[in-house]
Amino acid sequence: MAAVHIEYQGDLHCKAVHGESGTELTTDAPKDNQGRGESFSPTDLLATALGSCILSVMGIKARALNIDIGGATAIVEKEMANAPVRRVHKLAVRIDVPQHLSPEHRHELEEAAHSCPVHKSMHPDVQIPIEFSWG
Repeated sequence: MAAVHIEYQGDLHCKAVHGESGTELTTDAPKDNQGRGESFSPTDLLATALGSCILSVMGIKARALNIDIGGATAIVEKEMANAPVRRVHKLAVRIDVPQHLSPEHRHELEEAAHSCPVHKSMHPDVQIPIEFSWG
């Protein structure tokens, strides 16, 4: 089980420490929700988790297929809803893989992307379109 230790530091800032590695990150509330936008917001971290999870599971699949997807990138655009409550409404993902791959490999990597644990953990009301661009 992985643990993250989070401390509220005041003024809508938090510091999180990864239990296993000791790596630290900070958060701030976004400007549109009383913060100063000085760091990732908690919902930005959700978008970050989705994009990095997708790339990671694609990397695992690429390793199993003995292909290289080094340099692949993800851009996740987050849209918020304010009614009936403030929540993430949409996380639009664009994956760019610079390599020219066979249709079979592209299909397997796209299936892997859609199976990432963060994607599978999201509430079904959150829209998560994923667009792929290949070499």
